[in-house]
Amino acid sequence: MATDRDKLRDRLERATAHLDPPYAVVDLSAFDGNANALVDRAAGKPVRVASKSVRVRELLTRALDRPGWHGVMAFTLPEAIWLARTGVSDDVLVAYPTADRGALAELAADPVLAAAVTLMVDDTAQLDLVDEVCPPGRRPPLRLCVDLDASWRPLGGRVHVGVRRSPVHSARAAGAFAATVAGRPGFRLVGLMSYEAQIAGLGDAPPGQALLGTAIRAAQRGSYRELLARRAAAVAAVREHADLEFVNGGGTGSVAATSADPAVTEVTAGSGLYGPTLFDAYRAWRPTPAAFFACAVVRRPGPGLATVLGGGWIASGPAADSRLPRPWLPAGLKLLGAEGAGEVQTPLAGAAADTLRVGDRVWFRHAKAGELCEHVNEVHLVDGDVVVATVPTYRGEGHAFL
Repeated sequence: MATDRDKLRDRLERATAHLDPPYAVVDLSAFDGNANALVDRAAGKPVRVASKSVRVRELLTRALDRPGWHGVMAFTLPEAIWLARTGVSDDVLVAYPTADRGALAELAADPVLAAAVTLMVDDTAQLDLVDEVCPPGRRPPLRLCVDLDASWRPLGGRVHVGVRRSPVHSARAAGAFAATVAGRPGFRLVGLMSYEAQIAGLGDAPPGQALLGTAIRAAQRGSYRELLARRAAAVAAVREHADLEFVNGGGTGSVAATSADPAVTEVTAGSGLYGPTLFDAYRAWRPTPAAFFACAVVRRPGPGLATVLGGGWIASGPAADSRLPRPWLPAGLKLLGAEGAGEVQTPLAGAAADTLRVGDRVWFRHAKAGELCEHVNEVHLVDGDVVVATVPTYRGEGHAFL
């Protein structure tokens, strides 16, 4: 009896028989199903789409056209300006502080853009840079969001659990910074964000590592309890100085938990639309794999081996096996430890290799979501067993924002 993965392979093979690898596809039924599931998990709070995890304007728009999705979280200011100017969204939050003087000047020169884009800040030096580019009397008020560091620092701060992000960690620091922003002309504080990476971006069920999974889950529970109280206090402290429009939190891995926080008004998600391999290590919810890339078999170096051309599309983050692409279709293939995924060729081992001939396709899943699109100019959108559209990635539109 054919398995679900066999059926998926058959559909993708039929849909793309006319294409020559390497190429990338997005399975629209899985993409739409994931989009609906994320809205359900948000339990009535709007979901802001993380553009970093998508990097295809057509698919950003597809998500935003669905009920429950609203606004974009961009990763650079030039990207945010581009998304606003091209009509993807009139509500674009930049997830990270910027030092792009040209983009700041463009933002400050256009009242429509200034009303659509919100900058991320956590330091007065960032405000000073904006003022150097365009003094407050010569620009419309710029929208700002404070980045509240969501890492957990138990044992009096001697332990750090989470990413190294914002210097604004305590509720007192958040209130003090908000007071500073409120006293600066040319700025308007409209939001607060806190990204709990140690919960949203860390799988709690790493394969074959039961003890590590237990430790991760314990740390996540402790971190969540601490953040609930600190985030509420920080929001209250900031609201003494600003009328906040939104409090943003979370990511694909914590949509349900973050939405349950009364202090949060919206959540962010993006990776869950594509379902990359890093999210296979989550217990609460695993998105359906929706994004794949195909490579052609070009060699059969021996029994149980097949070599594809290319394949070395490695994800960012710590140098580890978890960042390697995973051969997915046909099932039963694995990378070789001595070679991994190579820039020009990738040998694969396993019983399934003996079923492959030169010219056949091997389908991979990327470890992270949007980074797949940095390797291709276009993605083919598959509905059933038909390519219904071929759309450009950011790269295909001539943009490499980072």
